[in-house]
Amino acid sequence: MTSEITRFDATALAALIRRRELSPVEVMQAHLDRIEATNPRVNAIVSLADDALDAAKAAEREVMAGADLAPLHGVPFTAKDSIDTAGVLTQRGSPIFKGRIPEADATSVARLKDAGAILLAKTNLPEFSYWIESDNLLTGRTNNPWNLERTPGGSSGGESAAIAAGMSPLGLGTDLAISIRGPAAQTGITSLKPTHGRIPMTGIWPRAPRRFWHVGPMAHSVRDIALAYSLMVGPDGSDAFATSTIAFDNGVGTSPAGPLRVGWLVEPGFGPIDPEVTATVRAAAEALHGTGVIVEEVRIPALERDFALDVFSRLHVMEMKPAFEEATAGRRDDELYLMAKTMLALPDTSMKDFIDAEQAADRLRDGFAEYFQRYDALLTPVQPLPAQKHGIPEFSINGQTVDATYLMGSTVPLNITGLPGLTLRFGTSHDGMPIGIQLVAKWQAESTLLYLASLLESVSPVRDLHPSL
Repeated sequence: MTSEITRFDATALAALIRRRELSPVEVMQAHLDRIEATNPRVNAIVSLADDALDAAKAAEREVMAGADLAPLHGVPFTAKDSIDTAGVLTQRGSPIFKGRIPEADATSVARLKDAGAILLAKTNLPEFSYWIESDNLLTGRTNNPWNLERTPGGSSGGESAAIAAGMSPLGLGTDLAISIRGPAAQTGITSLKPTHGRIPMTGIWPRAPRRFWHVGPMAHSVRDIALAYSLMVGPDGSDAFATSTIAFDNGVGTSPAGPLRVGWLVEPGFGPIDPEVTATVRAAAEALHGTGVIVEEVRIPALERDFALDVFSRLHVMEMKPAFEEATAGRRDDELYLMAKTMLALPDTSMKDFIDAEQAADRLRDGFAEYFQRYDALLTPVQPLPAQKHGIPEFSINGQTVDATYLMGSTVPLNITGLPGLTLRFGTSHDGMPIGIQLVAKWQAESTLLYLASLLESVSPVRDLHPSL
């Protein structure tokens, strides 16, 4: 029964609990059992919430008493270990923060709890949430449940691996350049990086700078993403980027008034893309066309003029380095891992280069604004190839050798511009690894993304969504 319970998505679990066909205790115990059986090989879970089972028992008493139940009543969820959780370890993937226990929940965590969800565990990440693989000196390396020799990505790689492996039905990740969408694509799950500021970053390191940082849901299904997003969206009075009061109605199945127009783009603008990834994006475009969506191959000149990855690098080193310097001040060298040492050793961006990059960022925003005058959404790769083996510093893609940062080429434009992006699986590589696609919509248009994603989910050629661990 454990394996069956851990294959349900969060929406189904909530419905089964509401109908008293499953108890919150059964659901929680099934996921704890799955963690015990699976986590030693995957290393996605880094700490358990001590009160998870007690909370499930309390939730069960409410069900039996006939209480009004919140949308996620009794459903477990996990959170990346950079997201503060009251009374539960939040160590940010670094010995510097070993043993750190926050006093308060991050806003995103608090809102899921208010909706009845129960914190189950915290998930692994790279040091300071800052790399495309989830490995650190404190809690070690996370493996991809589809192939333990491959990475589940970063920085929300522990979260993606936990959900893919059935250890959690729903999770929270953060995204600076790729970190929600890339890991989701590498492990075959679904994720949403909302419009910047739609979900507050309160309770997530670093407090500053955060103009490119996002927090968002990760799950198996589009309906879970829509539900979780609807519960977390909106200002909290603390994060000054979170100001929009536009409501979100969780209308995944709501058809638009007229036919939607979607452009699809693989190259140029993102760097080289593997042929299997290109074929998957093309297949998704054809599938959308088959559902009645108007689909056209497009180019976005702004992406070709200013390579977003280069723009991001020039901006973010200048902004992020002080946070690293503050966190590592007075620390021993053996407490620092790959990215802390790398960041601290990087030269400062010159003021001229920084200003040039700011102007390039504005051109990218303008370019997307122009694009969305004509189209409702954009379909792209998530990253240029399926999940890679651990520790590879560079890749050969279509005869071009690129370093590992190029994995962020298709995702980082959305962090610079603040546009929303949704990832879901739509293909499989020749060696059995998931391949995802990315949907992009205009600012605040998450409902468009979720509607299109639900269409693709309904016609997806992928049927086996669970690795056989």
